[in-house]
Amino acid sequence: MLYDIRLHLSYDYDAAAGGGRHQVRVLPPTISGVQRVVAASLSFAPAPSERADFCDFFGNNVTSIAVRDAHDALDIRMSARVSVSRPEPGLDVSPGIDRLKEELGAVRSLAPDAPHHFLAASDHAGIDAAITAYAQASVLGSTAGTVMDLCNRIHRDFTYDGKATTVQTRASDAFGLKRGVCQDFSHIMIAGLRGLGIPAGYVSGFLRTIPPKGKPRLEGADAMHAWVKAWCGRDAGWQEFDPTNGMRASNDHITVGYGRDYSDVAPIVGVLKTTGGQVGEQAVDVIPVALEKV
Repeated sequence: MLYDIRLHLSYDYDAAAGGGRHQVRVLPPTISGVQRVVAASLSFAPAPSERADFCDFFGNNVTSIAVRDAHDALDIRMSARVSVSRPEPGLDVSPGIDRLKEELGAVRSLAPDAPHHFLAASDHAGIDAAITAYAQASVLGSTAGTVMDLCNRIHRDFTYDGKATTVQTRASDAFGLKRGVCQDFSHIMIAGLRGLGIPAGYVSGFLRTIPPKGKPRLEGADAMHAWVKAWCGRDAGWQEFDPTNGMRASNDHITVGYGRDYSDVAPIVGVLKTTGGQVGEQAVDVIPVALEKV
């Protein structure tokens, strides 16, 4: 699938702000065998006094900006054309959890994609006894089967509620509420898998949404999305699952970044000098591109 993606992040401040420094992670990367970025751009208003573009430890695209002059708003616009072609899952060649632990012990690497980085508790996805017990009920003969079952159960057992949680909510709190958004469901699934000894990480990206039949597509109605990657053994490798929708990641999932949890891939983090509060808004469009037949 070929997509044109547009993202608009806007922040309005109650009072003039200055001395701002921010790191922005919204540019999708090219990922071998998964997606290819044809073109991409990222712009800011006001124009930053300083700008640097680099990749972080996990290979995510990061733009660091400084806005020194007084400003009462910050606008961030990203546009990209991305081709997505995820491989089909194929046969389940993943081992059982006991064998997975043996294969994990044989991995002698601390590269960014090494499973060891994704086993321990992290800020938003702490290992929690109640979540581990919940995940234990999903243990099947294979690791991939266990992960898929947990993904489906979270989709079935939890209620999507955009007002129940915030970006600071931890997995244990969302688990107690039994409701939340994609970020919460992903953190719960990550915490559960880690509690079972399965390496799991957070994936930030975009999801194409399809309007109901007969209804027009609303501009800006798509969203930034989150799902889970799980290491399913030496031969099966990393596989991606979407607990919000109870499915494997598909060609409608466009990846922006990987991390241990949301704090590694937040769209924007930073500091600034101001008084009062701020209001932030997000609009996303994921538009399939129709290819002309030659």
